Order: sequence, then C-alpha cells, then structure tokens
Amino acid sequence: MYYSEEFIEEVRQRNDIVDVISGYVNLKKSGSNFTGLCPFHNEKTPSFSVSGGKQMYYCFGCGAGGNVFTFLMEYENLTFPEALEQLAGRAGMALPEKNNSEEDRRRRNTRERILEIYKLAANYFYAKLSSGRGEEAKKYLLQRDLSEETIRRFGLGYSDKFSDDLYQYMKKKGFDDTILNQTGLFTFHEKKGVYDKFWNRVMYPIMDRSGKVIAFGGRVMGDGKPKYLNSPETMVFDKSRNLYGLNFVHGRQDQGMIICEGYMDVIALHQAGFTNAVASLGTAFTSQQSSLLKRYTDTVYLCYDSDGAGVKAALRAIPMLKEAGLTVRVIDMQPYKDPDEFIKGLSAEEFQERVQSAQNSFFYEISVMQREYDMGDPEEKTKFMNEAAKKCLTFENEIERNNYIEAFSREYGIRSEDFRQLVKHYAAAAVGIQYEKIKSERQKKRDSREDGIGRIQAILLTWISEDLSLYPIVRETILPEDFLDEPYREVAKLLYEQAETGSMSPAKIISRFDSKEEQSVVAGLFNRQVKEVREHTEREKALNEVVKTLKKASLEKQSREITDLSQLQALIAEKKKLEHLSLRLPVQ
Repeated sequence: MYYSEEFIEEVRQRNDIVDVISGYVNLKKSGSNFTGLCPFHNEKTPSFSVSGGKQMYYCFGCGAGGNVFTFLMEYENLTFPEALEQLAGRAGMALPEKNNSEEDRRRRNTRERILEIYKLAANYFYAKLSSGRGEEAKKYLLQRDLSEETIRRFGLGYSDKFSDDLYQYMKKKGFDDTILNQTGLFTFHEKKGVYDKFWNRVMYPIMDRSGKVIAFGGRVMGDGKPKYLNSPETMVFDKSRNLYGLNFVHGRQDQGMIICEGYMDVIALHQAGFTNAVASLGTAFTSQQSSLLKRYTDTVYLCYDSDGAGVKAALRAIPMLKEAGLTVRVIDMQPYKDPDEFIKGLSAEEFQERVQSAQNSFFYEISVMQREYDMGDPEEKTKFMNEAAKKCLTFENEIERNNYIEAFSREYGIRSEDFRQLVKHYAAAAVGIQYEKIKSERQKKRDSREDGIGRIQAILLTWISEDLSLYPIVRETILPEDFLDEPYREVAKLLYEQAETGSMSPAKIISRFDSKEEQSVVAGLFNRQVKEVREHTEREKALNEVVKTLKKASLEKQSREITDLSQLQALIAEKKKLEHLSLRLPVQ
C-alpha cells in the first residue's frame, strides 16, 4: 500500500460514491438507493444498485461490487494506488509522502514508463512524417484530402522502412529490453533479434479519454500485409474498453454518437465537422464499448461500410447497443462504401441529411433479412413474414412491440391484425420455453456462486450492517469465529469491531481487502437480497432461524476438529442449549 489507512479513509469519505458513479452511469433514485444499468455487463433491466448510506455499489446481475475505489479500479482498469490518487485529486487533497511496497513501486513505475515510451514514439512518428523518409506517407495523407491541421490534431505519423528504427531510438533514450518488451511496440525473436512491430506504415496514435497515447494503429505503405496493424493489449491498453477518437468527445452528446469502422473514417468525419464520430479499435464491437457510449449519449448512428463485411458488423453491434439501452439508427452510405468516400463524393451537408434520415435499426435488420427471400414467390414471402414476426418478439415492452407491428404492416402492405396474430403465435410457442430457460440459468449461476450456509452468513452480515440494534442481540450467540470460512469470518470481525464503537461503515471494511475480486465478494455480503419482513413476530422468527442455522453449523464444524472429550461434551451442551434459543427484538 502507498498510503496510511487514515489517509485512504479520508479520501473515501470525501468522494461520495453516488456523485462519482453518476459521472459514469445514469442513476435514478429508487427508495433509499440509486439504480442504473450495470457498466460491467449487458442488461436491459437495471440491477446495478448504489447505496449512499453504505457508500458502496453492487450488481445483483453479475455480482460486481465494492466501494468507490473498487469502481474506479474496475471501470478505468486502475491499480488501487492509481484510483486512490485520482480520487484524492478529485477531492483537492494533497498526497502525503508515499510508503509503498516494492511490488507497488514496480507496477506503477512500469505503467508510467510504458506511457512515456508511447508518448515518445508518437512524437517520433509525427516527426518522421515531415522528414524526407516520410514523404510518401505524407503524400498519401494529403491525397486523402487531410489538411495539415487535421494531421497535427490527430498526431498522424510514419514508421520508417528500417525494421528496427524505433527500437534503436528507444535504446538511445536509455530504455532497456525488459520494459520495451512490455510495450507491444517490438517483437523479440530468439533468432532474428529485436525488430519494430510497425515499420513502413502511416501511424495513427490511439489515446485514452485523458489524451494519453496508449496504443497505435498502422496502415502499410505499398502492398505489405496486413494492410492495417494494431497494437496488442498491454497493461495500459484494453481495446474492448476504448474507442478511437473518444478523446475528442467532451460532455453529453445530445445529437448522438456516430460509430465507424476505421481510423480514416473518424478522421474524415471530424474534419468535416462531425466531432461525435468514433471507431472500434481493430476488433469487433464489444459490449463494454456499448456501455462506454451510454455515458455520452442515448442515440447511436452506425456508419459501417456498405459492403458485406460492414453489414455483418452492423448486425453484430445492434443487439449489444440496444441491450445497453441505446437507440440505434443506421446511416445509408450508398452509392459509396464508407463515410470518407461519401464526403469526398458528395459533401458534409449531404452526409448530415443521411444522418437525419438514418434507418431505424429494426427495419435495417428486416431489410437485410428480406434480401434472402424472393418476395415475388408466395412461399418465400410467407417465410419472410414468419421470420419478421419472430423478430418482433425481441421487444419486451408490449406497447413498443405493437408500434413495430403496425409500422411493419404499413411498410409491407399487410393487415396489422393478421401480423399481430402471427407474432402472438410465435410468442406462445417460444416465450414460455425461453423464460424457463433463462430462469433456470440464473438459478444455476446463483447456486454456483453461493451455497446455502454461505447465503445464511451473508444475510446475517447484511442485517447487522443495516440495523446496528441487532448487533448486541446477535453477539450473545454468534461471534466472528462462528463464521465458517473467509471472507465471512474476517468481515464479521471487522464489522463487530465497528459495532462496538457504535458506528457502521461497510465501505471502510471493503477498503481492507486488496484485490477487486475480494472487494466485489465483500460488497455482495452487505447486499444480500432477502424478502422484506415488516411484522415484528416474523422478523424475530427469521432472525432466530438464521442465527440457529449458523451456530449449529459452527458447532458441527468444531466437533469434527476436536478430540478432547471435555471440549466435545461442552459442544454437546451448547447444541442442547441452542434448541431452546429464543432471541427477542426490541419493540419499535
């Protein structure tokens, strides 16, 4: 750890978790908590809960949870010290002298040096573009109608034809092979030696949201393969959580975001005034990128190439974007292949008209589907209508589904009531089966995450954390050592220590665990969902059942571990006593 526990706790207390997470997730008040769509997995119904009282979050869908530190570590891919320092800066707190471990220093230093190398590489490539060796690459960019200002703004560059050009430059700067090997910029070969990953390519720096260079894309000059090459993932670069061009996007985008396929598409659109354009990073669009876009807008315009590959990419992206809660529309590029060619062939004004007339994603999918059928053949047309009816089942909201049924009927000239009956037919055949399947899968996941006694332990910890008055009642029977295993036992120990002082801070307990995984598990222990019981007698009955079950399991475990006869007799006596246990709750 870099800092004292006192400093860590002060940073946590001065960063309200609701305020911090609201900057990443759209939260809505729900009772005493706030809810939203989980940023760590795709979902249509909010299961992500943030508690201002407990200063923690928990997703009842995927199990992600923790305090404000955990959230930044998970979402921004930061180490604990990095998350701590970012939150300290947010609160305007000066950092005390660091007292970090050797491992912490090593990881932090490695990350900083990789970022330094990428910054130097970006500057080096940019300078090469304007040198004699970069003449061909510069000519290529100018022929693509890019201005000098656009080239500068995006930091475009050139990697030399010499295959170890950048490597030799970095060696002169004093970097050793150990750190260079972790950047993804070089290939270390046992026989061939070390050579640059990128050479004889136009270089596109990839930046994170703060403007730091974290990776590169490279377009080959000539006929080399592959045509486009991208940086591998490193400790500073996760391509599934970044988007090219996002560093230029600031604040909420009410006009929506445009998603393209390639670097040049984004650059061309920005130069034409569409600064809300981004692209995925040399890979298929991901659910994490969908969640990332949800932070900036509610509407996304897909602007993929009009060829077969572009159509397939759009069809893959649409479900993920819709699951993230985004409205999706598809821009028609015909007769051009991509936005770069479109703007050159027509104009930025024409492109804006295409944006405004972009097709609803459902009807885009339907139009693509229709290409597979001969609509002049009655049998083929019937098959198409059947598939379209099945497609309507993806709308869970009945009003929305009916609106699409009517719109489809108008578009394809059939009676809406006839088409609605067809949809209902498939719904009756499929929805029930699908529901049971989903319910079964969810139950299996819950069962695999936690067995019965684990749930009992978690329920008790949740109850105590939410109602401090239960602590003296429970303490008479259950001690921390009665919790059967970790992390329950350690959490109980820390919770009991807090309760003795008359205060309760689950978020502070979470900070005592080092890894994101442990923190998520601990957060889950304080967010166990149980049926609310309001009637006093029923609450007493539930508490007694939980306490008795846990104490009995604890005594049985102890009896298996001891051999002393007198201790065994004492345990038997405790078991007898447990049969007559009757805890009483104070009347409120």
